[in-house]
Amino acid sequence: MSLKEKLVSSFLAFDDHLEDDSPIHDIRTKAINNFEENGFPTKKEEDWKYTSLKPILKDNYSIFPKGENTVELKDVKQYFLHDIDTFKVVFIDGAYSSFLSETTHDNMDICLFSSALKNDKYSASIETYYNKIAGEDSLTSLNTAFAKEGAYINIPKNKEVEKPIEIINFVTGKEEALMAQPRNLIIVGENAHVQIIERHQSLTGNAVLTNSVTEIFIEKRGYLDFYKIQNNNSTASLIDSTFISQEQDSNCFVHTFSLGGKLTRNNLKFSQNGEHCDSTLKGITILKEKQHVDHNTLVQHIAPNCESHQDYKGLYADKSTGVFNGKVVVEKEAQKTNAFQQNNNILIDDKATVNAKPQLEIFADDVKCSHGCTIGQFDEEALFYLRSRGIAKKEAQALLMYAFANTVLESVKIPALKTRINAIIAEKIGVSIGFNV
Repeated sequence: MSLKEKLVSSFLAFDDHLEDDSPIHDIRTKAINNFEENGFPTKKEEDWKYTSLKPILKDNYSIFPKGENTVELKDVKQYFLHDIDTFKVVFIDGAYSSFLSETTHDNMDICLFSSALKNDKYSASIETYYNKIAGEDSLTSLNTAFAKEGAYINIPKNKEVEKPIEIINFVTGKEEALMAQPRNLIIVGENAHVQIIERHQSLTGNAVLTNSVTEIFIEKRGYLDFYKIQNNNSTASLIDSTFISQEQDSNCFVHTFSLGGKLTRNNLKFSQNGEHCDSTLKGITILKEKQHVDHNTLVQHIAPNCESHQDYKGLYADKSTGVFNGKVVVEKEAQKTNAFQQNNNILIDDKATVNAKPQLEIFADDVKCSHGCTIGQFDEEALFYLRSRGIAKKEAQALLMYAFANTVLESVKIPALKTRINAIIAEKIGVSIGFNV
């Protein structure tokens, strides 16, 4: 039985355990039917031209964890931010961990998707949001069908959240390969400000496939600073789909740090629905061995007088593969748009590969749009200069890597997180440098 057939047949048993009056029952059914019809995406589809899922679909994944897996704080505290107080929403194999979490209901909601769904105060709005992307693509449909838990964050009007929120999904899979389907819904109210950090982390060497979906809605003049930390084990794969809808005068910053894992696919889609929206997408990718990361971005400029800025940097060693497929669409009504897109890559080894496909689709005539892409190796003159000053080759290369990534690192607004990212990057390139970029 193929994984697709296993998932479709498992849905019936899964659906039987859900309440019949669930407001999303019909949506789940439509979603699994959509997945059954379309299946997993293949390289025949243009958006998946450079990424094949075949290598990760061969494992016999368990759809539901067997038994209860307990995780102690000492086992996972290294994955939390230190030297800073945060709200924490932690899940272990898809189940909420009250022991590791710190949530609140103090004039805002940082809680569970399942709890919010059962509350009449939220269920109607959740159904509306949930239904918007139920049929977006087959993988989103798969998540819609099976997702039963995740984070629900609702920041009310004029609220400035005093500390960052961490959403962390731990997967144990101690005795088996495991497939997870987390679902998050984030609503940033009018004039509200919030910082969120999201991380998916496998704790074992067994095969793990996480198919995550996050929906984000930012109201007028809302502000969201969002960070994705992807530093998984070499046997863990992640498909991360994030859909962001912005209203008038809102600001959204998304930083994606792809630093580990077997296969990572990031689908990041922005929709600018009101005037004077500002969207910033930045990313750093550092890969080695046969790791594969695919960044698929889309910014839809629908309203006039908006801006978007994309800046992705990649460092690829050994036989690793990077993909950047970035698209900017400027609709006819989106006059006075200012859109910038840049993707720069360094191939550390000759057998590393990068496939880049920057795209602009412009239907307005009064815009300022640009895009660019570079793929190359270390600047030999700069390397020679550093080595002539007594710096060893490995450390000289590390300095150039840090300088290369600096345009992304310098815009991280949480000092404790910036320190953590710097430490991870130093570990990845195998040196210890006594400064923060």
